[in-house]
Amino acid sequence: MANHLQMTRRTMMAGAAIAGALAPVVSGSPARAREAASNTPVDIASLPRVKVDLVRPPFVHAHTQKAEGGPKIVEFTMTIEEKKIILDDQGTEVHAMTFDGSVPGPLMVVHQGDYVELTLINPSTSSMPHNIDFHSATGALGGAGLTLVNPGERTVLRWKATKAGVFVYHCAPPGMVPWHVTAGMNGAVMVLPREGLTDGKGKELPYDRVYYVGEQDFYVPRDEKGDYKKYETINDSYFDTVQTMRTLVPSHIVFNGAVGALTGDNALKAAVGETVLIIHSQANRDTRPHLIGGHGDYVWGTGKFRNPPDVDQETWFIPGGTAGAALYTFEQPGIYAYVNHNLIEAFELGAAAHFTVTGDWNDDLMTTVVAPSGS
Repeated sequence: MANHLQMTRRTMMAGAAIAGALAPVVSGSPARAREAASNTPVDIASLPRVKVDLVRPPFVHAHTQKAEGGPKIVEFTMTIEEKKIILDDQGTEVHAMTFDGSVPGPLMVVHQGDYVELTLINPSTSSMPHNIDFHSATGALGGAGLTLVNPGERTVLRWKATKAGVFVYHCAPPGMVPWHVTAGMNGAVMVLPREGLTDGKGKELPYDRVYYVGEQDFYVPRDEKGDYKKYETINDSYFDTVQTMRTLVPSHIVFNGAVGALTGDNALKAAVGETVLIIHSQANRDTRPHLIGGHGDYVWGTGKFRNPPDVDQETWFIPGGTAGAALYTFEQPGIYAYVNHNLIEAFELGAAAHFTVTGDWNDDLMTTVVAPSGS
């Protein structure tokens, strides 16, 4: 495996060098000019460093919406954790693989032109090697070809954030990619434009709150009686889980690791008049987010901020292996259900969250004219 990995690394590095030598000159729109600038080599040693402590989703670490000063090296550390989690109130178990112990892994935020420097730790308690593929990075399988860490090892990867948007990251070890991804080992990166979000026509789009919703499909094997099976170790579950995965029929489709993880006491909070940015990723399957009682005022369905956002959306589409973004200003108080609008997946398999919104009711937007009564 070591020789194969070294060969892969050499091949990827050579390919990156050739690609760099053949790169065309970029000209035209201001957005393209910004991207060209973000691709210009800089003196790494001269850049300031910022260390960021990641937080557990749906929350997002503190960050500025507009870049302050020039490019920076933003330092993150993530520790891989293989752990047993409970998916529902029936006690269904799954041996999850995680970045930093959560499903999804933490959202990382930088600005276009910054450098992400990730320390990835695979503790000695792990049972297998892991790595990380950043959809936002360029070369070496998104970094997967350079970051394969065995139990007890760590590595440091640095890559330049040349594309603005939200992007998936996930584990991608040779021969085991779908198992690791569907066991929860994925997350997202948000690369903000240096000037912050806009509508593509010059209007700034600031947000008051940001939440990260990671949608996850799980494939829990059943026994001959139809009950969900339990296993002593993650390796014990491998064969049955792969066979279940091959049916392409998930047993659970959940937000943030479990049925009800973002409802009840864990509902997302907002107030009337606040603008909320919702980052939504699905590393494996297509999804269709919908805010019941609200809208997507501005939506980047494929999550790329150089594209002008769609406006006034009822439901938007996020392809599998993609992160999307939606901006909404709440106008009424109450409970809003945020769901995958394949309603079977939302109500039967678990892909639902709630927003609890405080404030005063606006009768002009909605009011009862005649209350329900007998005929």
